[in-house]
Amino acid sequence: MNLHEFQAKALLSEYGVPIPKGIIANSAEEAQKAALNIGGGSWIVKAQIHAGGRGKAGGIKRENSPADVAAAANHLIGSRLVTYQTGAAGKRVNQVYIEAACEISQEIYLAVLVDRSTARIAFLGSPTGGEDIEEKAADDPDRIHKLVVEDFEHLDHQALTGFISGLGLDGANTQQAVSTAQALFKAFKDCDASLIEINPLVVTSAGELLAVDVKMILDDNALFRHQELEKYRDEEEEDPAELEAKRYELNFVSLDGNVGCVVNGAGLALATLDLLKDNGVEPANFMDIRPVATREQVATGFEMVLAAPGIKAVLVNIYGGGILRCDTIAEGIALAARRKGVTVPLIVRAAGTNMELCQKVLTSQGIPAQFARDITQAVEMVIAATSQEAA
Repeated sequence: MNLHEFQAKALLSEYGVPIPKGIIANSAEEAQKAALNIGGGSWIVKAQIHAGGRGKAGGIKRENSPADVAAAANHLIGSRLVTYQTGAAGKRVNQVYIEAACEISQEIYLAVLVDRSTARIAFLGSPTGGEDIEEKAADDPDRIHKLVVEDFEHLDHQALTGFISGLGLDGANTQQAVSTAQALFKAFKDCDASLIEINPLVVTSAGELLAVDVKMILDDNALFRHQELEKYRDEEEEDPAELEAKRYELNFVSLDGNVGCVVNGAGLALATLDLLKDNGVEPANFMDIRPVATREQVATGFEMVLAAPGIKAVLVNIYGGGILRCDTIAEGIALAARRKGVTVPLIVRAAGTNMELCQKVLTSQGIPAQFARDITQAVEMVIAATSQEAA
């Protein structure tokens, strides 16, 4: 689950991360009042959307009077901000964050994340932060410093201090940054996060260390342990299909292709998507049907796949196991087909428990499915079906 910047800052400030004073606003009037409340002579107006690249897209503005803050907020609220992460449709701005501006003398990058290459938590840092950090890192990989945390329960203070010392800060700011990193690590563990990124972490002209932009992602699979964090979910920022999938306990992600995928098991689903991509086919979704899914849940998932715009075919790749059998999935597909109809080619590859019964269920109910003996043939059938659609 993604958090807005203002939410992440409010949460991290409780752990001692130094944050500039800021107030969320839902209107130009509220923005002007926020500027007056914060005080000072300069403010940053920030569009709150779940996407990076806001600065280059005009979603972050510095203003020098409360009236100008109001004007900037009025311009942003209700607009659609298009960044390199939003796609052409952009994202609607519903709120802006008003923050005290500061004079910056140095910017660094600091993050803590799940490092899948080592199956550990790791810190990443760079002496140069700010916009285009990804491009900077690609051009000069040595800019990025990494510290893998070997003991999740006990952070090595000496190793952390050595890591922070490589980020180009002076003595006093180095110690501040070490304390900030420790706070990030505690927040990361306490909240079951998958990423907390400060970019940039700045040294002001007054020598103060501040996290002026923060990105934080929580692990959806761990939210059952953190009911208090559900309040941070912004459903308007999430894909409606993915929200619907959560309600039916389906793992679903919308993609940009034209072939729907219904698979049980995350590993099998990823392998299926890889096979399609390797053969020039673009998947329209990732779907993992859980082992304890009911017929109704399977039906809902299949209906979601059929409802995606531009679908030209659907591939069902299932492996029946001890809990979820092939015939249960077939019954769910048949239920969805009766309710919604199937107007695109449906290719089914079933293996494992009750694979023969799966075919019988679909055939006996008049579902227009094509059956493949293995996944290789299934992909070939998908290619043939989508090629005919294109013709």
